Amino acid sequence: MAFFSDLMSTLFERRPSAPAGASQRPVTELCEALLSSQGEVSGVRLARDILSHYRAMPAENRRAFFDYLAQSLDLDPNAVIEAAKRYGETHAPGDLARLSREAEPRRQELFRRLNQAPGATETLVRMRLDLLRLLPEAPGLGVIDTDFQHLFASWFNRGFLVLRHIDWRTPANILEKIIEYEAVHAINDWHDLQRRLRPEDRRCFAFFHPAMPEEPLIFVEVALCKGIPGSVQSLLAEERELETGFDTAVFYSISNCQEGLRGISFGNSLIKQVVEEVKRDLPQITCFVTLSPIPGLARWLKDQSNPEAATLLAANDPAALHPLAEDLRRLTAEYLLNAKRPDGLPADPVARFHLGNGAILHQVHALADVSANGLRQSRTAMVNYLYDPEKVEQNNESFVTRRKVAASKQVQALIVPRNTTGRKK
Repeated sequence: MAFFSDLMSTLFERRPSAPAGASQRPVTELCEALLSSQGEVSGVRLARDILSHYRAMPAENRRAFFDYLAQSLDLDPNAVIEAAKRYGETHAPGDLARLSREAEPRRQELFRRLNQAPGATETLVRMRLDLLRLLPEAPGLGVIDTDFQHLFASWFNRGFLVLRHIDWRTPANILEKIIEYEAVHAINDWHDLQRRLRPEDRRCFAFFHPAMPEEPLIFVEVALCKGIPGSVQSLLAEERELETGFDTAVFYSISNCQEGLRGISFGNSLIKQVVEEVKRDLPQITCFVTLSPIPGLARWLKDQSNPEAATLLAANDPAALHPLAEDLRRLTAEYLLNAKRPDGLPADPVARFHLGNGAILHQVHALADVSANGLRQSRTAMVNYLYDPEKVEQNNESFVTRRKVAASKQVQALIVPRNTTGRKK
């Protein structure tokens, strides 16, 4: 259990325990009792009983429970207005405290008190996932999600997270979850996982929270290479040769593990800390890049009217795309540099993530992911985002304030206007 030793050094491990006879009172009655409870022991008992009720609820009862949270435990707008008016007149600390109380829905306090129970944090994360699945048909429940996001942003603050190196000695139950949660390049079996963890030129790191010690929040897989790779198949090839003399760390897969924590950002902190870990252990590593998918590219190509895009979409296999590689690279660069959402941010979600973290759009590769998924979502194209420690802060500032996409000269050159003969002007 050495894996968990420092994870438990700051907080006691809290696991759900089987209640000795859960209360048969209605769950709404238990919630009201918990909100009015003053004793710590009785509060823990009530929180445990409420969560036990919730875990056993069928789907229709959970919907009714969320309706109760949204309606009965909402704030009182008139009380907020009155408290705000009073504080505006007095600026007294007591009136500010009253305004703060009135402006917070009672369900936020309920969630805080529920979190006293053993195993509560994990259950509340799953509760939010249940809520997210209901939102398309019940958008009014979104007020509850606002409270969840507010609380989770504090509870899962970077200061509480622990970075763990995942290797072949990591407990099997954690390794099983790495296989399950891999969201970019599927891990097919234990042999496949072994090839990603055991070699000297491979690393994997994950964030954990002390209240969920057996549940990774996010993890990144890293390949140590000599030079910048342009194909994920070469990185993952079963018969590949072990890299030596490596000078580059490639982040080739980043997977969020907890859907119930959607919108709570861990990736920025994870990449920054992994860069520091790798630099400390392997000072010869001087280049940090990703090899990233482009999940929105094929959808964007469908919306284009030029014949090159239509030809790329019509290609049914990598062999058919081979003579079209330059068109693919050019249109990929155009998409990443110019396709925007209404708010001015890049249309591609992976681009928003890395550029928002201060990375540079460094290289575009055709035939880089020839898997069925790579063909479907990006016609085999992939991209390197470069993390230059000396430019990360500057790039981030430009991206946030001016929506500027930092890109290398070679990427910018891909979309230089062409004359009627097809040559670059």
